[in-house]
Parts: sequence; structure tokens; C-alpha cells
Amino acid sequence: MELISAISTANGTGGVAIIRLSGDNALSVARAMFRPSEKSCKYAPNYMYAGNISGDGFTDYGFMVYFKAPKSFTGEDIVEFHCHGGVELARGILKNTFKLGARSAERGEFTRRAFLNGKLSLASAEGMADMINAESLALVRAGSMMYSEKLTSEVKEIQSCLKDILAEIAVEIDYPEEDGDGLDFYRTGEKLKALNAEITRLVNSYSGGKKIKNGVTVAICGKPNTGKSSILNALLGYDKAIVSDEAGTTRDAVEGQIRIDGVLYSFIDTAGIRDSAGTIERIGIERAKSVIMSADIVLSVTDGGGEAELPQRISGEVIRVFNKCDLGAPVGGYDIAVSAKTGEGLDGLKELLSKKTVGELSSDKAFIVEERHYYALVRAGSNLESCVNNLDSLTPDLVAVDLKEAWEALGEITGETANEEIISTVFQKFCVGK
Repeated sequence: MELISAISTANGTGGVAIIRLSGDNALSVARAMFRPSEKSCKYAPNYMYAGNISGDGFTDYGFMVYFKAPKSFTGEDIVEFHCHGGVELARGILKNTFKLGARSAERGEFTRRAFLNGKLSLASAEGMADMINAESLALVRAGSMMYSEKLTSEVKEIQSCLKDILAEIAVEIDYPEEDGDGLDFYRTGEKLKALNAEITRLVNSYSGGKKIKNGVTVAICGKPNTGKSSILNALLGYDKAIVSDEAGTTRDAVEGQIRIDGVLYSFIDTAGIRDSAGTIERIGIERAKSVIMSADIVLSVTDGGGEAELPQRISGEVIRVFNKCDLGAPVGGYDIAVSAKTGEGLDGLKELLSKKTVGELSSDKAFIVEERHYYALVRAGSNLESCVNNLDSLTPDLVAVDLKEAWEALGEITGETANEEIISTVFQKFCVGK
């Protein structure tokens, strides 16, 4: 493969910078640029050698390591130079690799070569990108799940079962006289139902996986003076919203963010909802209703004086919160009682939010984070459902068509059937040095 080169560490000054090469003649370039401290250096794979690295008109004392194909990240010969972390210093060493025949790597090209050489699946590459770009610990964990091939393994297992069924159908089509009983439609239908159940589980997991990736929007709503702003301030740990006994103090949305179990939660304190309000306050109430309708979770706060009337169209789940439990026993229906003043119940509220958000996701099972995986699974599930519902009335060759389409849809996740557009989009998520 054509020799590529790039700086693999982040931009800026640091302790160490790494220049990575992959492809044919990587070791030849290393021999030309590196002068080891050991006189009898054999450039053995997987050993790090100290010595002088030649840059563009200078030398730097650092390290060189060689990974021999196919036992490397890309599956090709790889050389890495570890030099001091100056910006121009690293660029000078990189420039010298270009003079010796390498070309600049494109975005994600190292990882793309790893995928093309069978070192990792497409879903695994996406998991790596999620870990690198993650802005929350929860997304790092989700990316790690994909990078470890857990999702790929479960999807390939479904594909393998589909392939076995397709083989049985092929025998039925090509050699109908060999089996007097023909295809066992009942047994095949039961197998397809089981496979579709697993696909459905993965599809349903996207609700929590999407929140891990994008964060969770929580609207705090209720009647005036129920302590909505106080709850926001208590959750954040500092005074973000103005607290007053005067009704209608909060007239526009006030936001704050915290992380719960590694997931980013954006809390929005909305205007108190009531019928009698001034013109400006009414505008705030209408904005509050808009926020409530689009939020992932709604905290409907009451202090015993009844709940505010919420908009009819709410996309998220509603948690009924009784505030001011320090003043007396909670009354009415509620999911959790808290005191914004004393902090009582706030840890329980956080646990409940986490449970409502990603509580259904198990570390033992793969779950879906990427939108394209979700739609590929939806298509595969639709094909299997069509097969199950029409198995008795379809000829074996028509059943095979649906099963092949399901297999191909799943292959878009693993990379087996992904087209060039999908592959290019995935690797554009990476930086040049990865």
C-alpha cells in the first residue's frame, strides 16, 4: 500500500508528539531518518529504540518503534517516531517523511486501512470515533462497547442464523425431490421470530443510546412558587436561577448542566404555568410549554397545591416531584419527594433520572448509539416481520429475497455490505492522524 504519514498526537505544544507512517517502505524511511543509540540496532518489531530523528534541517533525540505487518493497527508495516512535543518540531519531522516518499494521510485513513485489512469492523471503528470525540464518560463507555466488537458480534450472530436459513431454502429450491417433507415452515418461522425479537431489543435500546450520545434535556415545570428554580439551583450546586416568593419571577427558560452517571443532563427551569398572568409572563409561559413538549424528561413539580396543566403533546416521560417535603408529609400522587432547601431526596431524584434515561441498557448486551445502526436494524426487522407474517403464502424464493435484504441491512453495521458513501462518512469523523 502507498506510504502515508501524519502527526497522530493532538495539535499544540506538549511533552511528546508522535509521527506515524503506514504502508510499503515504512521501515526504509525509518532507517533513513533514524540513527539509533545502539550500534547494533536490528529494528526488531515491537521494540522501542532511542536515538536521533532527522527533521527538516535539524535532529531531535527521541524514540522509534516498528510494527511489522500484519501484526499492526492497520495490518500494514507501521513506524512511529516519538519526538519532543513542539509544534514546528513535529511538523519538521513530518516534512522529512514526505521528502522520503510518504504522502499526507487523509482524515481517518489509518483506521480506514485497518477496516479494509480486516483488523476491525465498521461498527468498531465508529466506537473508536465516539470514544475520541466523547464529551461525556457515558459516551466513552458506549464507544468502548462498540470498539470491543460486542455489537458486531451480536449482529454477526443474527447474520449467521439468517445464512443457515438461506442455505436450507437454497436446498429446497435446487433439490426439492431430496426432501419429501419440504421446508419446515413452522420451525423456520419460530427461528425468524427469535431473530426478530433480538433485533427489536437492539432497536428499542436506541432510545437510551441516543440520550447517551446527545445528552438529556430535562424541563422543570409546575405552578408558580412550587420551588422549580430552587430545585434547579440545588441540582446544579450553585445559584443559577433567581428565587423569589413573588409569582412569575421566572419569565424565560433558565438552563444548567450536570453529569449523572457520566451522562450529560441539561435542566431547563421554565416559567410557572398559570391562567392569570401579564403579557410578558404569558409569553414566558408559552415558551415554557414549547420546552416541555420537546424535552426528553419533564419534572412536574408540586408542593401539594395541585399540578400545573401540561401541554397535551409531550414527547418525553413525566416524573412527578413533590417539593418542600421538609415542611410536612407529601400529599397527592408523586414519584419522588424532595426538599430543595435541605437537599433531601435529590440523590434519589438523580437516580430516578438515570433509571428513566438509560436504566434499560445492560453492560452485558450491546445497545445502539448510532442513528445509521438504528435504521439498518429497523429495515432488517421489517424484512423479517414480512417473512414471518407471509411465510405460509410465499414461495421459498420470495422468502429468500426478504432474508437476503435483512442480511444486507445488518451488513451495513458490520461493514460487510456498506457502500463507499457509508464508509467515507464514518471515517470523516476521525482526525488526520487517526
